[in-house]
Amino acid sequence: MNQFGFALLGQAQAIEMLTQSVVKQRLAPAYLFHGVDGIGKSLAARSFIELIFSDLAAESDKALIQKKLRQGNHPDVLWIAPTYKHQDKLLSAAEATAAGIKKKAPPQIRIEQIREISRFLARPPLLGERSVIAIEHAETMPEGAANALLKTLEEPGKATIIVIASSVESLLPTIVSRCQQVPFQRLDRSLMVEILTKLGKTEILDRSEILGLAQGSPGAAIAIWEQLQSLPTDLLDSLSKLPLTRRQGLELASQIDRELDSSEQLWLVDYLQYIYWQRECIPQRIETLEQTRSQLLAYVQPRLVWECTLIKIA
Repeated sequence: MNQFGFALLGQAQAIEMLTQSVVKQRLAPAYLFHGVDGIGKSLAARSFIELIFSDLAAESDKALIQKKLRQGNHPDVLWIAPTYKHQDKLLSAAEATAAGIKKKAPPQIRIEQIREISRFLARPPLLGERSVIAIEHAETMPEGAANALLKTLEEPGKATIIVIASSVESLLPTIVSRCQQVPFQRLDRSLMVEILTKLGKTEILDRSEILGLAQGSPGAAIAIWEQLQSLPTDLLDSLSKLPLTRRQGLELASQIDRELDSSEQLWLVDYLQYIYWQRECIPQRIETLEQTRSQLLAYVQPRLVWECTLIKIA
């Protein structure tokens, strides 16, 4: 637990598996960290990488290795995360936000990034005995990128690849079969409270809908809280008060299209499904919002999608 930190409470099985693979020097060519978002998979991957590089290093070198890894400039580590494409450039979520780019579709792992892995592995490790690649949110890979990754997994050379995904089912079976699986578990309420308290997020504990939506994920609870703070309060209040009139539905659809980007709209679908189900257990309303999600992911014009959704709900 010391190596991985308190934020990974409740993940003893995963921690023990990873620790023993380093201690016994039985590193697999590829690992699949899977479980719902916000339960520590990425944190575990970073801690695991630190353990890999520190294990056989001289005591005098460990502090420098740790510094390079935590600053993200270790030459033998490549961290891949979903990106947005803007004017033929790949931007991280933070870069896209800083540039003020309106996100029309969720970010994804792109084939250019998988090709970068091949170039990275073409050279030998510079400081350690192996290279390490981590692929965050691997479930966002389209088919072309997934097939390209499959070729890399077949011949990783002197490297360890960590694939991080929300579930086993979200990846190609051929990718899953080439990885050692490391499952991460949802947490019970007491562990959720303990972690959020230690992180100083006690204000979240007073919001039952946040804990319900988080479904055993501290990271998800924090993300939901932050998302709620960033969305227009008047919009959330109007949407949560049912029933809506047809006119109000059309006005709200316009506001959603105008003020929320694609990722925020998809998040709103999840939020409304939970809120509506808690207040009135009407399956048709949940089904309507599920159709909304599918249409948004299919790039149907968002305002039209929300107009149809809110008219049905009204």
